[in-house]
Amino acid sequence: MSRPILRLGGIGKSFGPVTVLEDIAFDLAPGEVVGILGENGAGKSTLLKIISGVYTPSAGRIILDGQTFSALDPITARRHGVAMIPQEFNLISTLRVYENVFLGQEIRRGGLLDRARMRQRTREVLHSLEVELDPELPIERLSVAERQMVEVARVLVHEARIVILDEPTTVLTDREVAVLFNVVRALVAKGVAVLFISHKLKEVKQLCDRLLILRDGQQIDLCPTGKLSEEDMACKMVGRELSQLFPDKRATPGAAALRVRGLSVPSLLHDIDFTLHCGEVLGLSGLVGSGRTEIAETIMGLRRKSAGEIELNGKPLTIDSPRAAHANGLAYLSEDRQGKGLVLSFNVMQNITALSLPRYVRGLIRHRAERRRAEEYQQRLAIKAARLSDPVQLLSGGNQQKVYLAKLLDIDPEVLILDEPTRGIDINTKQQIYRLIRSLTDQGKAVLIISSELEEIIGLCNRVLVIREGRIAAELDDDKINERDIMLYASGARQRGQAGAEVH
Repeated sequence: MSRPILRLGGIGKSFGPVTVLEDIAFDLAPGEVVGILGENGAGKSTLLKIISGVYTPSAGRIILDGQTFSALDPITARRHGVAMIPQEFNLISTLRVYENVFLGQEIRRGGLLDRARMRQRTREVLHSLEVELDPELPIERLSVAERQMVEVARVLVHEARIVILDEPTTVLTDREVAVLFNVVRALVAKGVAVLFISHKLKEVKQLCDRLLILRDGQQIDLCPTGKLSEEDMACKMVGRELSQLFPDKRATPGAAALRVRGLSVPSLLHDIDFTLHCGEVLGLSGLVGSGRTEIAETIMGLRRKSAGEIELNGKPLTIDSPRAAHANGLAYLSEDRQGKGLVLSFNVMQNITALSLPRYVRGLIRHRAERRRAEEYQQRLAIKAARLSDPVQLLSGGNQQKVYLAKLLDIDPEVLILDEPTRGIDINTKQQIYRLIRSLTDQGKAVLIISSELEEIIGLCNRVLVIREGRIAAELDDDKINERDIMLYASGARQRGQAGAEVH
């Protein structure tokens, strides 16, 4: 193996009295892919931010390209070829695609911005990712998956020597993941080193040469990928054997809770009909851009419908805003938890009670009652936070997701719509959320789940609606939910009414 391009020795990091990393040491060689595994809160993202110069380590040293540093800053890291695709998007929504791709590293000609060259280069890189996007489009008009590909493009346009991928596939389809992995392998073949974080252990097995496993900020193992099975990886991450991932499904859903009839949005949704029952988990599956999220947003009043009716417990609803939806017993967990779900500058307690705050007001806010309820959710959902007064932005992605769920549960909804509920979450936290969903259905709550993970759709749902081009392509009952049929209908290879689907 050639000389390491990166070497970490005794790296530690503390935030005040809380130690989040301790004595981390490993090498990274050119042309190597090292996977970094651990539960949410294990220290993975903190470690990557130290390598990319965002955080200053409290202890240890970094040897980068033969030079020794006690700490890096983003400019120095970038100058040495370190590029990072973060877990949460770092794009400016009001700027165009090409402006984000070249932000801070613009191409100039004669002292002026060479916009034509930047647009052309952006188009070329996106084409290599098999993404046909207009470089002139503003980021705010892109889907979550398209924004992820723009983040990837930002790295590819520059001569990176170390590429850091922090949960890059959580919102991508299998086809998009395959394209991304081909791009990564091409970079590796040129000698680029890659650090890869993913909770999808199958992907880790496919892509990584070695694994660094963290638990509670400690280095548990550093070994060749082939040495460990997926089950071994999971056990080392959580420090114990994992029981069954998915709880048993509730056998007999109850009466109709949510009825949607003829729901349409011009150019997006066409005549959507379905019924969601009390105690049922109904899945929406399909390719990115199929219209799954648009269905949820229209039900919640985030999009204006051109036709259709929505009923809850037999009562027609007029919903023109999320506030109206909440008042009528509906709650929605967005796939974009940081952009649309949480107020990052608020603390944990303030986020949990953001929707339910009127319940705690009697002239003045009853802070004691508010805190007591937040403590209940912290214990019930195992939210790892040193203090409820800590800003939620300091929490790991998985713990932010739990805070977001607590926020919705505190308005006591009858129907929960969960869009990518386990995005970027470790296997242990997934299991906790799956059990929470089962407990909600045991209480008679109705749950609508949108997920790009077919294993999740198959393991959780009583029924599945496959969405394609804004229409329901198929409805699959529990005994007919399988990966093959879902993909056939999602891709259009099989049409509704053909063998394999029950039409209700």
